[in-house]
Amino acid sequence: QVQLVESGGDLVEAGGSLRLSCAASGSTFTFSSNAMGWYRQAPGKQRELVAHISSGGIATYADSVKGRFAISRDNARNTVYLQMDSLEPGDTAVYCCKTSQGYREYWGQGTQVTVSS
Repeated sequence: QVQLVESGGDLVEAGGSLRLSCAASGSTFTFSSNAMGWYRQAPGKQRELVAHISSGGIATYADSVKGRFAISRDNARNTVYLQMDSLEPGDTAVYCCKTSQGYREYWGQGTQVTVSS
């Protein structure tokens, strides 16, 4: 089993910044060996991948957030971060982190990000 706990969501004004955290734990889970992803889902929309980081630290981003968001990981803390700058109202969503172990996927409960115009 893997547990993922997100934090850092808040209400911010457009142009502001937030840093989300996702702490991972599990007795058989080796954080450093696993890729991690941040997803978001806005009301009435499908869930979308925002950013992904490989076990080796290679990051990829959705086109909509390139240049504004940065994903990083701290293997000593079993935590993945999402730094979000220049936030826009369109970034409003519940943000969740995800990982996989074997053929199973694990999701956190999510953290709400609301960007006011």
